[in-house]
Amino acid sequence: MRIGRIAGSKSWTTAGLVLALAMGASSPVEAKRDPPTQIVMADAFRTGAAGAKTALDAGDLSTANAQIGSLQPTNAVEKYVAASLKYQYASRRGDPQAIRRALTDMLESGAAPEAQVPYLRYLAGYYSYYLGEQNDAIAQVNYARQLGYTPVETTIILADANIKKKKQSEGLALLEQAVVQQQASGKPVPEAWFDRAIALSYQSGKWADVAKWTQQKLALYPSQGNWRSGLINFQAAPGLDPQAQLDLYRLQSATGAIASERDVQAYAALAAKSGYEAEALSVIEAARANGKLTASETVTSALLKSISVKAKKNIAALPAQVKKAESAKDGTAAATAGDAYFSLGQFPLAVTQYRLALSKGGVDTARVNSRLGIALARSGDLPGSTTALAQATGNWATVANFWTVWVNQQAQRTAALNPSVAPQPAS
Repeated sequence: MRIGRIAGSKSWTTAGLVLALAMGASSPVEAKRDPPTQIVMADAFRTGAAGAKTALDAGDLSTANAQIGSLQPTNAVEKYVAASLKYQYASRRGDPQAIRRALTDMLESGAAPEAQVPYLRYLAGYYSYYLGEQNDAIAQVNYARQLGYTPVETTIILADANIKKKKQSEGLALLEQAVVQQQASGKPVPEAWFDRAIALSYQSGKWADVAKWTQQKLALYPSQGNWRSGLINFQAAPGLDPQAQLDLYRLQSATGAIASERDVQAYAALAAKSGYEAEALSVIEAARANGKLTASETVTSALLKSISVKAKKNIAALPAQVKKAESAKDGTAAATAGDAYFSLGQFPLAVTQYRLALSKGGVDTARVNSRLGIALARSGDLPGSTTALAQATGNWATVANFWTVWVNQQAQRTAALNPSVAPQPAS
């Protein structure tokens, strides 16, 4: 998770105050513990501060350093001005340790403008974070947030600081807050935020979180490469139902993310093992046609020999399966027929059988609803698909949620191509 350059974004506040004071302004500054008083800097200090500021503006860091070193502050305002000049000098030199020390001096002077204290606390936390002092970073940033400085950068620093302290649950919860904040602001959520969350969830074996973060990433960054890596990563989950895994391979294919011999072999082998030889045959033939497989590739060539006859028999047996499903007492036979049509890419027929299965009952409704939703989507009924996918529960809900991301993207694409028929918001 990358933290962008943020420390210098409000440096004008410090520079402006220093310049005003050094050039003779006499505006009052309120000390935190004392009633408002007008404090005038000593002439010698004012002259030295003005010289340091002039040297800084001219880029003469050597002279600026000498002038700053000669300052002898005696009251709160002078201490604040001296520390502010040290901050500017350290910033020009790119010295984070010196910047952090200067911020401490500014805050401890007691003369920091009240409106700037929250931001200065945040800067102190940022530089502590940058320097690897995570405890202080968390303390300072939390202090800044308590004082009302709460942009998304504060949430990100707290998230990463907690993660670096091995408090992954706290860190991921904060990262989720940051995503919500970023989206609410109308700004794009950096892809790297999702990558960090996915990696941490993967390392911790929290597969539900892997799925959740991957789905959020794919909703915003739906490249073929991201679909492939996201789905393959999740398929490493222990105990994943082979039928659920097969539907994820089908989604990988739908997104154009079948990218290698290994992908083709794994998909085809699982389809054949599940009894969908015709689907396996289609996968292999498509891969050969688009150049992802050669005719001489040994693994799938051997598989082709073993499934070709069985694939034809399965297709021929389908009418009898459908007849059996119509008269059956429960929906088991209809669900099986639906799966067969699904594997052949005959999605409207699969929809009919899945609906029959649900009406008769006695089936795994989560699985049937998930596949009904997919079949509806592949048939072009995107609203119906969304409704059916939302009915999937348990482990099948995860598969359905992956497909829902794809369905939503198809709906967006359709709306963009046909704005006159785009769905209208509810009144």
